[in-house]
Amino acid sequence: MGGCAGSRRRLLDSEGEETAPEPRPRLLDRQGALWKNAMGFWLLGLCNNFSYVVMLSAAHDILSHQRASGNQSHAVLLADILPTLVIKLLAPLGLHLLPYSPRVLVSGICSAGSFILVAFSHSVGTSLCGVVLASISSGLGEVTFLSLTAFYPRAVISWWSSGTGGAGLLGALSYLGLTQAGLSPQHTLLSMLGIPALLLASYFFLLTSPEPQDPGGEEEAETSARQPLINSEAPEAKPDSSSNLSLQERWNVFKGLLWYIVPLVLVYFAEYFINQGLFELLFFRNTSLTHAQQYRWYQMLYQAGVFVSRSSLRCCRIRFTWVLALLQCFNLAFLLVDVWLSFLPSIYLVFLIILYEGLLGGAAYVNTFHNIALETSDEHREFAMAAACISDTLGISLSGLLALPLHDFLCRLS
Repeated sequence: MGGCAGSRRRLLDSEGEETAPEPRPRLLDRQGALWKNAMGFWLLGLCNNFSYVVMLSAAHDILSHQRASGNQSHAVLLADILPTLVIKLLAPLGLHLLPYSPRVLVSGICSAGSFILVAFSHSVGTSLCGVVLASISSGLGEVTFLSLTAFYPRAVISWWSSGTGGAGLLGALSYLGLTQAGLSPQHTLLSMLGIPALLLASYFFLLTSPEPQDPGGEEEAETSARQPLINSEAPEAKPDSSSNLSLQERWNVFKGLLWYIVPLVLVYFAEYFINQGLFELLFFRNTSLTHAQQYRWYQMLYQAGVFVSRSSLRCCRIRFTWVLALLQCFNLAFLLVDVWLSFLPSIYLVFLIILYEGLLGGAAYVNTFHNIALETSDEHREFAMAAACISDTLGISLSGLLALPLHDFLCRLS
C-alpha cells in the first residue's frame, strides 16, 4: 500500500489511464478564486436587497411623519413595484447591449441616491422618488447579477440567493435596531451609505474575472442524467453574451422557461397576497403581544424562513417547483379562511404557518434559478437567467392588485 515515498501520486481518468494530479499551487489558486466568488456573490445579494429593504422601511416612517394618507401609502407600493417590473420586462430585450460594469455603477448610484433622497426628504414626492430609485437599483441589480452567474460556477447561484435572503432579515433588524437606539431615520439612513459602496467594492475588487471553465463541477453527473426541458440544440459552447441570439431564439428559450416562470409567479402571488392582504387581519386578542408587535413577528418569521431556505441548496434540491407553488396556494387559502372564520386557537400556529410560508418562497426562488442554470445551454444561460427574473416581480404585482382591495373589503366587514 505504501509504495515508494518519493514516487508521484497519480489519478485514473474515466478511461482507466493514469493522469498526473493537478499541481497544488494551481489547485489552491482555484479554491481561493471559488471562495472569493462565493463571498462576492453573497455580498452582492446582501447589498442589492439590503438597501431596498432599509430604504422602504424608512420611506414609510417619513411618510407617516409627513401625515401621508392611505392613498399615498398605496403610491409607495406602486413606486416600489412598477420600476422593477418595467426593468425586468425590458431586460431580456435590450439590457444585454449595456456592459456589466456600467450597470453595476448605475445600480450602486441609485441605491446611494435613494438613501440620500429619503433621508433629506421634506415632502411625499421626494420620498416617493427615493422609493423609485431603490426599486431601480434592486431590479437592475437582480437582473445584472443573476445574468452574471452564467459566467461562473453554478454554486454562486446558491450564494447569491443566500445573500438576498439575509438582506431581508438583517436589513429590517439593522434599521429597527438603530432607530430604537435613538438615531433618527435621517441619521440611520446616512449611516448606511456604506452599503452601496460595499456592493461596488464586491463587484470590482472581490469577484475574479470569469475564465473558461466547467460550470458544473460536482453537479455534472446530475446534469448529464437529465433530459433538458429548455431548447438547447446548439453545439456546446463556453458561456458567451446572449446579444448574439436572434429574436426567434429568444422566444424559443422563453417558451421553455415557462415551466419555471409560472410556478414561481404563483408562489410569489400567494406569498405576497398573504403578506400584503392578510398579515394585518391575523390579529389575536388572547396574547400579550400588541397588534403592531404581532405584525412585526409575522414579518420577522417570514424573513427568517426565506433566509434559511434560500441558503439550503447544498442540503436540499427540488426539481419540480410546481409542488411548492401548490403548497403556497394552499397556505393562502387556509389563512384566508381563518381570517374569515377565525378558527385557529393560537397565534403560535400562525407563527408556524408564516415560517413555513417563508421556507416555501425561498426554496422556490433558489431552486428555480438553479434548475434553469442546470438545464440551459451555455449560450442561452445568460438570457435565460435575465428573462426568468420577471417571475417574482410579476407575482408581487398581481397580488398587489387583488390583495389591497380585498384587505380593504375585509376591514369594512370586521
